[in-house]
Amino acid sequence: MKKCLLLIAILVVSQVNKMFAQTLFNAPDTVCVNQPVTLTSNVFDAQSYYWGFCSGFLFNAPSGVNMGNNFNFHVPTGMEIAYDSGSYYGFVINSQTTELLRLNFGSSLNNVPSVTNFGNLTLGLPENPTTLYLAKDTLSQKWHLFVAGGFDALSSELARIDFGRRLSNPKPNIANFGNPGNLLNHPKGLFVAQDADGHWLGYLVNYGSGSLIQLDFSYNVSITPLAKTYNNPDGALNFPSDLAATYEDGQWHLFVTNFGNSTLARIDLGATLNPGAPVGTNLGDFLFRILRPSSLSLIRDCNYLHLYITDSTTSQLVEVRMPKATGLYTGITYSVVGGMDFPGAISGFLRDHDTVSAFITNSHDSTLTHISFNECSSSTIPSFTEVAPPSYVYTAPGVYNVYFVADEGLPTQRSDCKSITVLAPPTLYRNNDTTLCQGDTLRLYAVSTLADSIRWAAGHNIDTTNVFIDSVRVFPAYATEYRFTLYYPFGCIVDTAIRVNVVKVTADAGPDRWIRDGATSTIGGPFTSQGSYLYHWEPYQFMSDTTDANPYVYPPYDFTYYLTVTEIGEGYQCAARDTVTVRVDCGDFNVPNAFVPTSVHGGSNRFGILNTAISKLNYFRIFNRYGQLVFETTDPTQKWDGTFNGTLCTEGVYVWEADGFCSSGKRINKKGNVTLFR
Repeated sequence: MKKCLLLIAILVVSQVNKMFAQTLFNAPDTVCVNQPVTLTSNVFDAQSYYWGFCSGFLFNAPSGVNMGNNFNFHVPTGMEIAYDSGSYYGFVINSQTTELLRLNFGSSLNNVPSVTNFGNLTLGLPENPTTLYLAKDTLSQKWHLFVAGGFDALSSELARIDFGRRLSNPKPNIANFGNPGNLLNHPKGLFVAQDADGHWLGYLVNYGSGSLIQLDFSYNVSITPLAKTYNNPDGALNFPSDLAATYEDGQWHLFVTNFGNSTLARIDLGATLNPGAPVGTNLGDFLFRILRPSSLSLIRDCNYLHLYITDSTTSQLVEVRMPKATGLYTGITYSVVGGMDFPGAISGFLRDHDTVSAFITNSHDSTLTHISFNECSSSTIPSFTEVAPPSYVYTAPGVYNVYFVADEGLPTQRSDCKSITVLAPPTLYRNNDTTLCQGDTLRLYAVSTLADSIRWAAGHNIDTTNVFIDSVRVFPAYATEYRFTLYYPFGCIVDTAIRVNVVKVTADAGPDRWIRDGATSTIGGPFTSQGSYLYHWEPYQFMSDTTDANPYVYPPYDFTYYLTVTEIGEGYQCAARDTVTVRVDCGDFNVPNAFVPTSVHGGSNRFGILNTAISKLNYFRIFNRYGQLVFETTDPTQKWDGTFNGTLCTEGVYVWEADGFCSSGKRINKKGNVTLFR
């Protein structure tokens, strides 16, 4: 059962304390939803960096899943987990069959592990093994797994399993120390570490005798330890079932669960693991939350201690959290997590970047429960791997954990974390995003009674003289986001924007023009807005269609047309207007150069003068190729039908001549040819 985070030599404990005293990065304590969060590193010489912005947070409730009983468990009573050389491993002892199992999770603790059953290791494991502890000697880089067990003083033993430099070792060695000093009596809760002076010491508690036992390995963790009893410090122990250790502020502390009276105890060792007289304190049952505790595990995360206790009868998980080992203490019950069923042991906790995991062995059904604190999904960026992370935001209120690691996996590894409280945005009264017609002006406002101040960002077409008050005047020429920031006394900053979309409607009636008298012209230019717009021309006279973007017109005299283009949307109506003047030129006769009589192949009606502004026609005559007059009139509206004396004229070229006056008084005289087709 993993009882402490100290897998490294305690020679570096003083450095660890300095790391906690000197925060590795700076972060705000409080922000609002969607407020940009900026983090700054105080570490600039690392070989690698990792930032988790929405990391697993131990102030939240853990999630759990029961992984089943396919792991060769037979009443498992102890478990450890560790990371080594790119893989995660678990170690479990079976009390019923006296076996050691290794679980290989591979690259993630979320994987289903493969199982190696080492059996009894040449009968070296203690009878009824109950507890284990995994330690690494950072000097020799070797792993050692300590196992203790026994039913009573006669059968109790301590063993050490050596895996060497790799936990993947297929043939570990075992050394059984027997019962050092004959002081072990149904031992529980192993812990082994190296003191600041390089001295290896261990502790366990006796369930059978209610005593605290010290194991002295001197300066070599591979030798047979000397045992020493501290009996029951200040009567704090009562059928102790497990033990965990922590080192903070230069002091060692042990936490012990008592099965006998369902309480938690703390034993203070002082500045060294080899104290003169430990001081024991019974911390109580935390309002009856603790009931028949079977195991406990301790983790320091975000500079806070979290102690998790399994209850063997209720199958509940209980947390006791504290800012320091000496309190203040808060107890929380999580009921049954992940199908716990008479839990026998809880492993230590491992953080895999943004997920914190531990495992619980269930004695009743021999299953394995995986509990975890998973990363959340409320940050716009989940993680980053460079020294200066980009700004990001949290999208929902809550308390979030930022986790930072420098030089991960190296001897110089440093880590730190900090919680950021994210508040719901304060009440804010403001314009909604809106739409404006180009050329119009709009007043934007943002009012929040709790805000200390407001600042509008200077930008495109904004009344910058009012950027420090709650409203401004804007007149954008194109779609623009007008940003503003409100500052609140409790650290919250609301940085948001009002988007003003601009509707630009263009009316292009086309260039002014001259047309020949009697001719037509298509009006409307290329710059008119195209699509689902409303088009309206006025006046309607002498026009093909007043709702067409490009109608044709045929005015008999000078005429000005007006085009209005309108876009109607939700909550707005924008329009633009333009004009075109069509002037009529009556300086010449307007006559076609060919025609097909109506009676032939559906041809055009008749041949004649197209002008509409002829005030007097002296004559209009048509001659065939022999000079014979075939048609004559003085009526400008009368036209030739292609016959002579009731007989169809033959196909060919005919000559015409005309003389008359425009309505302006100008006299015009002209000759020309026309081709008649049959």
